[in-house]
Amino acid sequence: MEYDRKSTVSSFYGGRRGSFDALNHTETPNYAPSGRPRDDASSFYADRQPRASHDMLTGGQSAGYNASSFFAAGRLEPLKGGRDEEEEAPEAQTWDVYADFNNAGPRYSTAFGIGQHQEAGYHQLPPPPPPPGAKTEGDADSALTPVELVTVPALGPEWQLSEMKNMTKSGRRELKSDKRREKWRAWHRGETGLCGKWFTKKFLIFFIFGLCGIIGTILALTIPRVPGLSFNSSTPLLAATGAYNASIPTEFSRYPANFSFPALADIQVDTTGNFIPLTFNHITASVWDPNTNLQVGTGYFGKDTLPAKSYPKIQVPLNFSYVASNDSDPTWNEWYNACKNSGLYTGGTRPGVSFKLILTMDIAGLPTTQAASTQVDAAPCPIELPINSV
Repeated sequence: MEYDRKSTVSSFYGGRRGSFDALNHTETPNYAPSGRPRDDASSFYADRQPRASHDMLTGGQSAGYNASSFFAAGRLEPLKGGRDEEEEAPEAQTWDVYADFNNAGPRYSTAFGIGQHQEAGYHQLPPPPPPPGAKTEGDADSALTPVELVTVPALGPEWQLSEMKNMTKSGRRELKSDKRREKWRAWHRGETGLCGKWFTKKFLIFFIFGLCGIIGTILALTIPRVPGLSFNSSTPLLAATGAYNASIPTEFSRYPANFSFPALADIQVDTTGNFIPLTFNHITASVWDPNTNLQVGTGYFGKDTLPAKSYPKIQVPLNFSYVASNDSDPTWNEWYNACKNSGLYTGGTRPGVSFKLILTMDIAGLPTTQAASTQVDAAPCPIELPINSV
């Protein structure tokens, strides 16, 4: 329906009326007619008449619908009861992840009884009353009073006795002992090794077996064996030469009864039992008369290295020296008769002499010294006295 067809209403004949409350006003309103002449046909032929397009915007009079042209039924009220429901609606509270910890928002967690009977927001603790006996304000502040916790979260459950014991020295020692015992049991079951996954029980057994085999092989090849000693059957004692011969005088005397002379013990060493060369640090010798059991000589052999798997010969320097009470001593007479000039004997054959040689060997690679001894019978004397000797 076109809006010009409703131009017969009263608003068409006069100007726009002001606001008037007919229910709350005792006087009759005076509606003055508009100065505009009435023209019933003007709105009917509105489409054919030129009209300003801004009449509706500028408040100009129009033959269209106008609510104020009707009879005023009462005081006009704002829409929706005179209030804005959207403005009065509470703001939607966004979810805050820190609300349980900053004491500033609603608590979402109810663990341990927190947030069940608390209002949203932080509530400051009331100031505690001063303790009895506090004389000054500083004394009251320093007394043990409840402390206001602002950013500290709620404490958890109380410590158990086992947890408190674990913090002591004895508790820590027990924990370490339990860990060692558990590790030993796991290693004994073959579940773990001594060094992570290495040196398990099975691997350690094979490793020790192989290591013992290697060590045994090395020791078998490197530990020196005590060599065998043997004397020259024809001439076990040789005459000394060189500087050693000049260092010891050759002498037999009746008054007082004594003798001294140098000699060399001709010894063959058996090193076939050694895989590496054999080294003598030193060899000490002592010569004894087996008949009288008296010592008649000493000797010393310095450091020397002998080849392995062979029969090398060594000559140990000996110093024969003996002192008797008189020339009737059997030991002195035995050695004197063996060393006299051969011209004093029928057929030129001198009697032999018997002696016992004891050698103490200090071999490199062995923890202790090794001793070897041999006895020689009817050995020729290594020296020959002049024919005019005592």
